[in-house]
Amino acid sequence: MTLPRPQNGVALVVALLVFAICASVLVALQRDFDLSYRRGLNSFVAEQSWAYLRGAEELASLALALDYDADLASDLPRDDLNEIWAQQATPYALDEGGWMFGSLADLQGRFNLNTLGAPPSSDAATYTPAQQTFIRLLQALGTPELDEFTAVAISDAVADWIDADDQPRLNGAESAYYVSLQPSYRPGNRPMISASELLAISGMTSEIYQALRPFVTVWPQVPSGINIHTAPLPVLRAVNVDGALQPLSLSDGESLLQVREDTGFASLDAFLQLGVFSGAQTTGIAALLTESSSYFLLASRVEIADREQRLYSVLRRQSREVDVLQRINASLYDMPNPAVESPR
Repeated sequence: MTLPRPQNGVALVVALLVFAICASVLVALQRDFDLSYRRGLNSFVAEQSWAYLRGAEELASLALALDYDADLASDLPRDDLNEIWAQQATPYALDEGGWMFGSLADLQGRFNLNTLGAPPSSDAATYTPAQQTFIRLLQALGTPELDEFTAVAISDAVADWIDADDQPRLNGAESAYYVSLQPSYRPGNRPMISASELLAISGMTSEIYQALRPFVTVWPQVPSGINIHTAPLPVLRAVNVDGALQPLSLSDGESLLQVREDTGFASLDAFLQLGVFSGAQTTGIAALLTESSSYFLLASRVEIADREQRLYSVLRRQSREVDVLQRINASLYDMPNPAVESPR
């Protein structure tokens, strides 16, 4: 007589198998839900942050327009560090519980790299006033390896990078040099569109670039003057008499800053008549200076839901109209404190 097989063990195995499959499906569904939720949240926060960052641009534009109106009513219209746009911004509390931060810096308080491409105005002139200023600025950085010879070589290399020809200057570099590198590349032979191009130039090191970056700009593309009322200390030290390749001494530079903080510079002519210039020839450097600015850098930051997003915007003011020329993603700008809070 054949006994029936027990079914209890098989049923238990099947039940356990079904339970395991269901548990796996639930875990997968939960994981997919969490991923979808996080993607949706990140997308929402990103869009919200972007809206606030664009709002920061509008606030900055309003401040620049109000400053323009104030200058029209002033006996001494100029842009300086006492104006509304230059003040330290107060963090703005957002309804969602986050914060928005923003600060403006005058790009015309910096040295414009695109002034270096022009040839000397005469055969007798070895360096243009702009090139002399840049040579002095490099030495004013205080980087140990930056003596006058190195500064001259870097200045020539930058000028070669910008000018349209392929003839290297005395200490410069053109295609023949860059093509010999590994990997090889060619010089721009056009105005710079980013100060980061300096990293590709002969003689430039990461240390020199990091020290120089807060004090240079490529805006405007058609170079205009350095604003004496907003220029930081190294740039002021680079403003020296015609023909000099050494910057003003640290004490002379600090004395200029002190005069600016105490009484301000009455005018460009009064600035060039100060004792640090000793009555020497300043016609060349005077052509590179100004008292007003039209190009500014806005650094804005938003913190929402433990997430941070940054935006750097190049603003141009023409009368009361302010437009955005460039928006720079924080990861591309690659800086903590990107000379946005301009050293003074």
